[in-house]
Amino acid sequence: MSKAVSTFALVAVLTAALAALSFFVAQKGYSEGATGIARLEGLASATTFIPLAALYFFSGLLLMILPMRAASFVLVNATDTLFWTTIVLLATIVGVLVARVAFGQTGALRALLDWRFVFAIAVIGCHFILDELRRNILLRSIAFAAFIAATLVCLYWTLRF
Repeated sequence: MSKAVSTFALVAVLTAALAALSFFVAQKGYSEGATGIARLEGLASATTFIPLAALYFFSGLLLMILPMRAASFVLVNATDTLFWTTIVLLATIVGVLVARVAFGQTGALRALLDWRFVFAIAVIGCHFILDELRRNILLRSIAFAAFIAATLVCLYWTLRF
């Protein structure tokens, strides 16, 4: 967990510095600053988390039914990768919003109240309890059903937007 927090903090600080530099350059009249901010804002939005969560929950579903060797392959190549992608995208969003607040746009933090951030929080929370779910056969069965439901919910909201 400390590795996730330190990664989140590092990416958020670096993104905030990059966004602040882009804002500063844009205030001086250079078009590269506006282009940089547009790219940072286009990179990560709350809508990105819905299909990402669907993939994560599907990989979690596979973890519950696959044998140990295949499950470890899925964990390393899919589940962990999707978890770290979620951390980095969430840190990018927070970094850009912090830079906006630093440059006087105090209403920018209201963007964090978007309900679609629930999917990112669900992925992060689920990843921290994933080991506990595989230890008990009852928990594995319940988690299997929960992962099916979560995948279907994410797919529904992905196709809805």
